Formats: sequence, C-alpha cells, structure tokens
Amino acid sequence: MPASAHDPAADSGRLASRIDGPVAVIGDVHGQLDLLDRLVERLGRCGDFDNRWIVLLGDLVDRGPDPRGVIQRVIELITTHPRTTVVCGNHDLAMAGSLGLVPVPPEADWARRWRRGYQCETTFGSYGVAAGDFEGLARAVPEEHAGLLAELPWVVEHPEVIVVHAGLVPELPTATQLKMLHHRDFSLHRPPWLCRKDLGTDVSPGDCRVPIASGHVARRQPYVGTRRILLDTTGGVGGELTALLLPENELVTSHRDARPVRRRWWPFGRRAA
Repeated sequence: MPASAHDPAADSGRLASRIDGPVAVIGDVHGQLDLLDRLVERLGRCGDFDNRWIVLLGDLVDRGPDPRGVIQRVIELITTHPRTTVVCGNHDLAMAGSLGLVPVPPEADWARRWRRGYQCETTFGSYGVAAGDFEGLARAVPEEHAGLLAELPWVVEHPEVIVVHAGLVPELPTATQLKMLHHRDFSLHRPPWLCRKDLGTDVSPGDCRVPIASGHVARRQPYVGTRRILLDTTGGVGGELTALLLPENELVTSHRDARPVRRRWWPFGRRAA
C-alpha cells in the first residue's frame, strides 16, 4: 500500500457541501451502473434538470458489478452537470482508507475491515485486480478516481434538507454535528454519521429543524417523513434505485416503466416540528 496518504486538501472545493435550489437526492448506488444511468436519464426528463442539483448519498462502490464504472460515470456527470455532488458513504471511506487516499491512523485497520466486512470483491474485480490485492488496486485506480474518493464531503446542507449517508445522531446538537461533518475527522475509526445502522425513521437530533436524508440501510420502499428521508432501496443486491425530487416531492426510480410518484406531504415551505 502507498506509504503516504493522498492529500484531500489538494482537491478541496470541487464538490459542493452547501447548496440551494431544486434537488434530486439519489440513494446508494453500490456499483450498479446500469441503474444509475437509467435513473439519471429519467431525471433528465423530469423538468428543470439544468438547474437541479443531483446529490448522491454515497456508497458508490462494493456489492454491485461495476464500481469502477460508477465512479467514472460520477466524474463524467460532475463535468457535464456541474450541479452534482456526492456525500461519502462508509463503503467509500473504507476503500479510501484502505488505499491510503485519506489520512486515517494505522490502528483504524481499514484494509482488514474492508476486505472482511464490506463485500468489496466486485470493486477489486472492476479494476481488474484480485480481491485482497491492495497494492495492485492502488496501482489500478486512476488518479481522478482516487481524487474523487479523497474529497467526498461527509454532509451536504440545503436550506430545507440535510443530506448525510447514515444520519445525524440524537446525542449531539445539530450545529455541533454539522461542524464536525464539514471538518471530516479521519481519526475516527467508525464515524457514526457514515456507519451507524440504528439511525432510522424516528431518530434525529431534537433541535434539527429540517428533514435528514440518508441511505445506508436498505429498505424495500423509500421512506419520506417529517424528520427523516431514507432512500437506499437496493443495498446493492437487488431492486431499483430511487431519487427524491425537491421541492416537487416526487419519487423517481430506475424502473423502465415507472412514473414519478408524488408524496402527499412534504415540509418544504415550513419547518419540520
């Protein structure tokens, strides 16, 4: 593995972490390039696409068949549609930490954890490398891919929604967590905002005044509530990708025949209680 970490500061500012205007929030992709392509094509036909932010909820890699292709497509999308950004998922952090792309401490042992617990075989394979060959993967990952993984923000703030991979924890004030998320403390072995699995439909800080959109834990159906929005509808192992359009409050999926579904309620225009 590389002796020195890629410096995230060298790429800082490329991906937005504070946005405004219409948004499409997309659930975890997990190497499913065909579904991502189909979903983005459908979003392009939903109106106001040029002015709409596309925000991906992270976990670009692992499980699905083409993580390399997904990273490349996201890079292309950032170029052709500059209103695109991505929050870091725990699988993205595991890959970046394993390859020395971000300054994680050795005791975090990301390489062992990624290899044993993250179903990362498809990520190695998509780069033409045997599973577990970290040195080979480090050589095979293009610099542009490494740069993207190194710079992923941990949160994206919008005046009416907070986008973070797993969620905000209930134990700390919202402002404190947002400050920590923007700082990206790589010394944390298991950042809760990327890794905790218990931040479900009814879990958020008591002082948070806007809904929190997340992925991380796969669901059969998306959830859109007053305090939480959960959009991982594949887990990388089956189903269709889901996006939520705001402020239209419409759900769009990668299914070839599906039509946008308008939710009956959305707190845009008024704060969540």
